[in-house]
Amino acid sequence: MTRLPVKKTYKLFIGGAFPRSESGRTYEAEGQNVARASRKDVRDAVRAARGTLPKWAGMTAYNRGQILYRVAEMIEARTAEFAGLCTGRPEVERAVDRIVWYAGWADKLAQVLGSSNPVAGPYFNFTVPEPTGVVGVIAPDEPPLLGLVSRVLPALTGGNAVVALASETHPLAAIELAEALATSDVPGGVVNLLTGRRAELAPWLASHMDVNALDVTGADGDSPELERAAADNVKRVVHGDPDAQSPWEIASFLELKTVWHPVGQ
Repeated sequence: MTRLPVKKTYKLFIGGAFPRSESGRTYEAEGQNVARASRKDVRDAVRAARGTLPKWAGMTAYNRGQILYRVAEMIEARTAEFAGLCTGRPEVERAVDRIVWYAGWADKLAQVLGSSNPVAGPYFNFTVPEPTGVVGVIAPDEPPLLGLVSRVLPALTGGNAVVALASETHPLAAIELAEALATSDVPGGVVNLLTGRRAELAPWLASHMDVNALDVTGADGDSPELERAAADNVKRVVHGDPDAQSPWEIASFLELKTVWHPVGQ
């Protein structure tokens, strides 16, 4: 007797867990039924990101870099699986290399972006980079894995927590990435991945009052509308490159804080 295979259920990734959509809806993509997130799922993801932000931002930069390096290890160990869900092995290898590259920058940001400022008076004056907070990312449709990695890693490297909308047409690589994150050392809630209809989810993410920055790289022609929604709480809006690799991509999700300290105190 020929048995029927057990089909994989592609769910959301929120708070380190894999819930079904609150509405129970799915949509078909790449020949599979994929969870279709709702407004409530966006709220849950933002809440999870906000809750874990102090832990992630409070880690040493060196520790964050080591954790991100571990993510690269987990993806590379599953290269064959990822290759079948994106454009192939070269895209997977480039995604791994990109994660390693950003991981190496984690403990170098303060030296490159910060400064010791000369002042007239008996004070030390320092400028130090700090995370912006919760970052919403609208990932590009293609490349499905490398595009998502390229937009999420800069925010993570700087100590931010992320809520990302995966590629609508090619979401399976994002869920595979979520499984790698869940089995790595990344604290639950630092990265939250939602699948579904971008036109339905992006406006709620853009207008959410507890999101501090918005990456609209994958928004295409919807950017002006999303920017208007983001203006309600003065979110930082970033127009990125789906294949960018630069420390200035990290700087887009950092705030510079200036600290004064009396000399000899």
